[in-house]
Amino acid sequence: MTPAPPRPRLFTLTWPLFVEFLLGIGVSIAGTALAARTSDAAGAAFALSNQIFATLFIVFRIIGAGIGVVITQNLGGGHREGADHVARAALGASSWMGGTTAVLLFFSAAPMLRLMSAPAEVMPLAVPFLTLLAPALLLDAWNAAMAGVMRAHLRTRDTLAVIIAMHASHLALAIPLMTGAGPLPALGLPGYAMAFGLSRVFGVGLHLWLWRLRLSLVPHGRDWWHAPRRELAAMLHIGLPGAAENIAYRLAFMVSVSVAAHLGAQALATQAYASQLMYGVLLFGLATGLGVEILVGHLIGAGHWHDAHKLVRRAMARGLIVSVAVASVVALTSPWLLRLFTHDPQIIASGQLLLWITIVLEPGRTFNLVVINALRAAGDARYPVAVGSLSMLVVLAGGSWLLGIHFGWGLPGLWVAYAADEWIRGLLMWRRWATLGWLPHARAVRRRLRAAQASA
Repeated sequence: MTPAPPRPRLFTLTWPLFVEFLLGIGVSIAGTALAARTSDAAGAAFALSNQIFATLFIVFRIIGAGIGVVITQNLGGGHREGADHVARAALGASSWMGGTTAVLLFFSAAPMLRLMSAPAEVMPLAVPFLTLLAPALLLDAWNAAMAGVMRAHLRTRDTLAVIIAMHASHLALAIPLMTGAGPLPALGLPGYAMAFGLSRVFGVGLHLWLWRLRLSLVPHGRDWWHAPRRELAAMLHIGLPGAAENIAYRLAFMVSVSVAAHLGAQALATQAYASQLMYGVLLFGLATGLGVEILVGHLIGAGHWHDAHKLVRRAMARGLIVSVAVASVVALTSPWLLRLFTHDPQIIASGQLLLWITIVLEPGRTFNLVVINALRAAGDARYPVAVGSLSMLVVLAGGSWLLGIHFGWGLPGLWVAYAADEWIRGLLMWRRWATLGWLPHARAVRRRLRAAQASA
């Protein structure tokens, strides 16, 4: 083993990530509120389109999930040259995957919305919005790749600065474009999509500047399309299982959204508004999970198994306490929070019930957000997808239909299914970590890094 590498405390990494995710959710909530100001149908169109956009972006997770892990492992093992090769390869791979999904969405927006059982009154609003969002998939893939590289180098404050600038420019453009200002007509949802794309172009420019300034990395023309086989294989070793797990979850969740759409535009709007607030609750767990992944990757690369084990246990304890506390606050304040989106008393009453269910749901989700990232960073990427896919299929997707439609529980049935799935998967993941099932994979990572350094 090498000497313990100097590293920041988990909180030092987590708070910029938390603020970054909070800003993203804040902009999404603002977009939902601006759309809902037009009508609940526009709010539902915004939410349904965002679900499809997010689902397609998961294709990027095929390599995205592996970028940070492979780079942190190389940096932890003292192999900076290998980390730089991975960063360049990630840029080329993201071009191919982001571009492919952008083209797919541009030409298939309407069929995808029909597949999601979009209500008739939602389709005319959602189709042009989703079509205009399509090119941003490529831009988001580039931004995500470059931000992942920065975070792996422990530059979370720099990535936060980029996110602040990007979201600020997005809102500064979206508000006048959506609502109208002076000679500008009110464009509604298309205005949000135009602002989204322009802000992502700005983000790419800032990331390129920071790569040069902080990491001395300057992409060449070839780097934008070339993905070397060895580096790509290393990312895919982690990324394919990670993407499969994310795709399985997203598809199962899309089934539940389709069930909500089947219940009508009002139910879909309720699902959209409550989900936006639920995403705010999970931000601390999400930030903690990514911070744990970064630090565990460095520790695994250096061969410090015991430190990695202690780090995850501490992070889990804190995450459980905070997730319950935040979920409780949101549930208690839900009557006022939901009025950010609507004044319909039926939607507000239904949304309140869903947010009370999150108090049970979120601790289970914390297990998944923290432990799955730790397992992935340790090289144990296949276990989460192998174990979790069955629960997602049967409990999340099947349970949403069974409880929501068959037993007539409606939206509360969907959220009970969410909670059951998160707890089942979360406890299984914790058992894997606590029993050291990841340790053989961590040792294999260390051997692979030593071999790469010896041949360099």
